[in-house]
Amino acid sequence: MSATLLRVARSPFASTPAVRKRMQGQPNRNTTPELRLRSQLHRLGLRFRLERQIVRGTRRRADIAFGPSRVAVYVDGCFWHGCPLHGSHIPSVNATYWVEKIRKNKERDEDSNRRLLEDGWAVVRVWEHENMATAAGRIATLVNSRRPHLPR
Repeated sequence: MSATLLRVARSPFASTPAVRKRMQGQPNRNTTPELRLRSQLHRLGLRFRLERQIVRGTRRRADIAFGPSRVAVYVDGCFWHGCPLHGSHIPSVNATYWVEKIRKNKERDEDSNRRLLEDGWAVVRVWEHENMATAAGRIATLVNSRRPHLPR
């Protein structure tokens, strides 16, 4: 049996066609919180790269990356990444699947953080519920403090 068929066989089916359609339409990039944060960063005069693959040995990408300063920014959804304030609600349908899914997401996030830190990157995680202007200020301070100083 192929890996694709095994993957499909292990994945739970959506409880209804409407749920399946909603889940398929869930964006994984250019979300509203990401767009708001990027707008705030741009207003502060910061320029950055989007969806940059910086975690060595993986296909993982930073939502926002400041290459010269080596700052990686992730905008985490409260549900998907297990926010301590808002991530406690687990759907009753397929609850076992969702608990495991969120646990794996958190493990992956921690692994990405560790790998990036070992590679000299600073990692900033912003929750979707945070004030994006405040988060952008925090990021700007970090990026500016890590900018390489060029000789004159």
